[in-house]
Amino acid sequence: GPAQAAGEGGAMQPPPRLDVGVVGVGRAGAVLAAALHRAGHRVVAAHAVSELSRLRAEALIPSAELVSVPEVLKRADLVLLTVPDDVLGGLVSGLAHAAGTGIGSGEAAAGGFRADQFVVHASGRYGIGILAPAADQGALPLAVHPIMTFTGTSLDLDRIAGCPFGVTAPAGLRPVAEALVVEMGGDPVWVAEGDRALYHAALANASNHLVTLTAMSMDLLAQAGVAEPGRVLGPLMSASLDNALRQGDPALTGPVVRGDARTVADHLRVLEGVSGEARAAYLAMARLTADRALAAGLLPPARAEALLGALAQEEAGS
Repeated sequence: GPAQAAGEGGAMQPPPRLDVGVVGVGRAGAVLAAALHRAGHRVVAAHAVSELSRLRAEALIPSAELVSVPEVLKRADLVLLTVPDDVLGGLVSGLAHAAGTGIGSGEAAAGGFRADQFVVHASGRYGIGILAPAADQGALPLAVHPIMTFTGTSLDLDRIAGCPFGVTAPAGLRPVAEALVVEMGGDPVWVAEGDRALYHAALANASNHLVTLTAMSMDLLAQAGVAEPGRVLGPLMSASLDNALRQGDPALTGPVVRGDARTVADHLRVLEGVSGEARAAYLAMARLTADRALAAGLLPPARAEALLGALAQEEAGS
């Protein structure tokens, strides 16, 4: 079959062509289903609630028939549960429990998961523990989280190319989970079940806080009379990001790593007059930067002492 043919030369063997069903046609769900379709799987069914989700399904997975959730489960070899994080646990246990509530013997399995059915979510926050009720019914749980921000349009299919995915699965299913990610065009990164929360915190810290830092700095430049703050920050921030990703702490430049306590104190004073929030954020980041620079041997201890002393004073005075 196709699985064997694809596995020549000991490469990872992707599963055979699967009938895919999607519950929750949000930005991630629509794009992952479209990527599976592009890889040769059949997207047969989807459950979409909002008008926007229905339009997304029409545009990205036109082969999918829009049906009820139990019907998606019934038709699919692989079910994508791409609903918001806070809904996922309740959805899985609700569907699993629905299996036992049928009236006649023919309806006993209505809404339940099947043995050997792949049940996949794309949440960063969770591993496979949240899929336990499905696994208890013999389903095969996989967590494949694209480390990317999506728009929910066909543009995202190009973004998946080379995109890392955080993968968690039972040990025996790891090759299958990784093969699915490779088929979608992604790059699988293994995350142990117990490390999912830390993994997700790190990603949110990097992605979300970078947006906050950038937007705050743009506001401050605008208040300094700079007409196009984004254009001014772009080259500097892109270079800093590039250097930081390659070198880590040694990429650091500026007054903190030079131990220039007076400049830092001046910055805090001027920020005080403009935005208390920006001052508090700057002070917290300057302290963390000084600590890391000192630990990395980038900041001589004598200078660090003066700088940290000044920062402590600023903190006490704030």
